[in-house]
Amino acid sequence: MTKPVVLIAEELSPATIDALGPDFEIRHCDGADRSELLPAIADVDAVLIRSATKIDEEALAAAKNLKVVARAGVGLDNVDVKAATVAGVMVVNAPTSNITSAAELAVGLLLATARNIAPANEALKGGAWKRSKYAGVELLDKTVGVVGLGRIGVLVAERLAAFGMKVVAYDPYVSAARAGQLGVQLLPLEDLLRESDFITVHLPKTPETLGLIGEEALKLVKPSVRIVNAARGGIVDEQALAVALKEGRVAGAGIDVFAKEPTTESPLFEFESVVVTPHLGASTDEAQEKAGVAVARSVRLALGGELVPDAVNVSGGVIAEEVRPGIALVEKLGRIFTALAGAVPTQLTVDVKGEITEYDVSVWKLAALKGLFQDVVEDQVSYVNAPLLAQERGCEVRLLTDPVAEDFRNVTTLRGTLADGTEVSVAGTLTGPRLVEKVVGVNGFDLEVPISEHMAFFTYVDRPGIIGTVGRVLGEADINIGGMQVARKAQGGAALVALTVDSAIPAGVLSDIGTEIGASGVKVVDLDG
Repeated sequence: MTKPVVLIAEELSPATIDALGPDFEIRHCDGADRSELLPAIADVDAVLIRSATKIDEEALAAAKNLKVVARAGVGLDNVDVKAATVAGVMVVNAPTSNITSAAELAVGLLLATARNIAPANEALKGGAWKRSKYAGVELLDKTVGVVGLGRIGVLVAERLAAFGMKVVAYDPYVSAARAGQLGVQLLPLEDLLRESDFITVHLPKTPETLGLIGEEALKLVKPSVRIVNAARGGIVDEQALAVALKEGRVAGAGIDVFAKEPTTESPLFEFESVVVTPHLGASTDEAQEKAGVAVARSVRLALGGELVPDAVNVSGGVIAEEVRPGIALVEKLGRIFTALAGAVPTQLTVDVKGEITEYDVSVWKLAALKGLFQDVVEDQVSYVNAPLLAQERGCEVRLLTDPVAEDFRNVTTLRGTLADGTEVSVAGTLTGPRLVEKVVGVNGFDLEVPISEHMAFFTYVDRPGIIGTVGRVLGEADINIGGMQVARKAQGGAALVALTVDSAIPAGVLSDIGTEIGASGVKVVDLDG
């Protein structure tokens, strides 16, 4: 059996390779070199990158088999997530791998600015003992304003509180109750700027946060303030900060990130009171190892057909272990629905009933859509682009849950309405300790048939001899029946025969069966592709 191919396009820790394990073919290339990357990525299943490799539309178009882009780090500036989503490629990162390293660097920059560590070091190494010139300030009893109380902001707040600092914060998405639990006082941004002796920024870079600490904000701060940015370049306006420093409206700064990177020029470099580092927030051995191991695990999950909690372009979140077995079942129900309907519905309801609804089963909606489109479109269908395919084709999808199931512990029904008003439904469940996948309902007919690679459904008027006729035609065609069940709503009324067979039924044989039994509907399902 051919192993999935994983391309490592940048240097990653040995622990990353170990985390991938022996189940993959590992290749290497220099991802920063486009002439090397584009041919190397052509036939791989996953690519692992850091910040130097750009995965854009061109790279995605060259990667015909690509299923996963894994960024061993937090930022995704070098990945076109939108284009990857359209292509059905999962994008994963390691959102928590560097939070401790980033928080510690921010604290380090803050201490360095408070005690003039960098210029004192440079002066002494240059032969000058300038003890009085580089006197600093203590952190004890000072106020630090944390702008952004996310995971890194919280770590910084905890560490600075241990220095005896009063911690205030600005974050419109954090409740006062949550801040109170952390021992942090929430303030409007303007008040934080006015009250803080130190300001440290921990926000994502968005159109709203770009230039947030700019000319107007810097008019509100104390002249003794020291500002740290170890988050994203551009949130603190470098030019405006340089002007404020020159005019004595800001005492100092610690800057790890810049609007343009890499850079060796900035107006901030002129000031002895500014400590700068070349984007070192995640540059620790521990952070790099955590990032590589995290994305390696995500690649294993993704190439194993599972959803990944760290996928940035797949909704669903963390999946409970109890929910996971149903993912494959619901995906197959989606494929059976398409075979029965012969068209994409305008509305699809994923109706989940039973004990399983104690858990979050929202992932089953994605599974249903993936199955729905797998045999409809030529492109690769994944958990990533299935919702986009539904949107493009005018298919509205909803999820309903009910803790009560009448005939089974759990049952999931896909119920859809086609453009002409026809309603189609298929229901399934998992039974027994081995969790056998079964179809338990089709268009209102109750049955219980194990799901097989090859299935067929015939609708006809109930009367004697039908089962024998179906068996004879299939036997003459050398098609072996694995299982058969007949369901009817009333004697002499509409009936359904469901078959599982060992091999695909040729179209001519299906036609013969339909003609001989006078079938009003003949539908075949092949799940081997």
